[in-house]
Amino acid sequence: MRVDFVTKEYPPNIYGGAGVHVSELVKNLRRTTEVHVHAFGKPIDEKDTLGYEPLGDLQNQNQAIQTLGTDLAIVQNIAGSDLVHSHTWYANFAGHLSSLLHGIPHVITAHSLEPLRPWKKEQLGGGYAVSSFVEKAAYLQASRIIAVSSGMREDILRSYPEVDPAKVEVVYNGIDSERWKPTTDDSVLASHGVDRDRRSIIFVGRITRQKGLTYFLQAAKSLPEDVQIILCAGAPDTEELMGEIETLVTELSSTRSGVIWIPEHLDQRSLAVLLSHADLFACPSIYEPLGIVNLEAMACGTAVIGTRTGGIPEVVLDSETGWLVPIEQVTDGSGTPIDPEKFIASWSQAMLRAFSSGDLDAFGKAGRERAIQSFSWKSIATRTLEVYQSALDS
Repeated sequence: MRVDFVTKEYPPNIYGGAGVHVSELVKNLRRTTEVHVHAFGKPIDEKDTLGYEPLGDLQNQNQAIQTLGTDLAIVQNIAGSDLVHSHTWYANFAGHLSSLLHGIPHVITAHSLEPLRPWKKEQLGGGYAVSSFVEKAAYLQASRIIAVSSGMREDILRSYPEVDPAKVEVVYNGIDSERWKPTTDDSVLASHGVDRDRRSIIFVGRITRQKGLTYFLQAAKSLPEDVQIILCAGAPDTEELMGEIETLVTELSSTRSGVIWIPEHLDQRSLAVLLSHADLFACPSIYEPLGIVNLEAMACGTAVIGTRTGGIPEVVLDSETGWLVPIEQVTDGSGTPIDPEKFIASWSQAMLRAFSSGDLDAFGKAGRERAIQSFSWKSIATRTLEVYQSALDS
């Protein structure tokens, strides 16, 4: 069986969880299956892997139009495949057209949903209507849809009620617990200004509305003065959002020391060092289908505090591997808290409770054990092959 992956992200062009998912899944599937990869940009030089840069005439067009042009360039190269597997709306168009043109099943892994990310209008303008159209068309026609959590499956069926529930299956994201493990290196801490003798809480994520960073920065004002706040946050969706974050970080830094902002992309080992050193990992997302970064923190032996939304409660076990913060959300798909001040206060209280609990080390150890036992990429590759077979048999 030959399977062709279509993805925007692939090494070395990875900036989010979808890219991590694809690279790890491909690596594991290639042990037993012929896998071809079609990725945006210039992937690493490897067998059966092609990169596609924006077409010349489209380079100055809206990002959504550039995406469609790249997808069109991919379609013909999928000829000869038995099944196409697309990841995110960026790749869904190529997957959908390949299915129609070549008469093969199209499997989608849902890492996010356009109806639940209305803030993308800030980033794409009218292109958001284009991305929403592309995603819906692909989902309604796909042979199978893989949800990365049960919460994500519910979101898919609520967003696209026309989809047959029997076609939507849950296959979690995974973690390589040999790469992501407790790692010590004082030189890495020093290079980023982290005091190894102080307690710390760390946030890792893109600067996008769904990650809830604005709420976290306001809640962090209540943290004990000895707690360092480490922000591995970059790649802002818009200049406006970047400005909001800069203002909040400046305000926070004016009242306390130990606010460390690392905007550049870190290599895997450096990030593992920072996660391992931290006492607590923060995931204040208001929309999170699963959150690979939670698994990365857990695999590094760090307790996690996250919002009780999306797939986070399926990864972080409350009062066992970390703490879950309640949220009441509006029903317009944005995930915005009904009462932002209450949400911020809940985060403040939960973080104070965590730091005073005496459970940080025990929860961190339990989290690593859970990551190893329940989220291995080998088992996830096996489940994915089962989904492929069901698509081929139908």
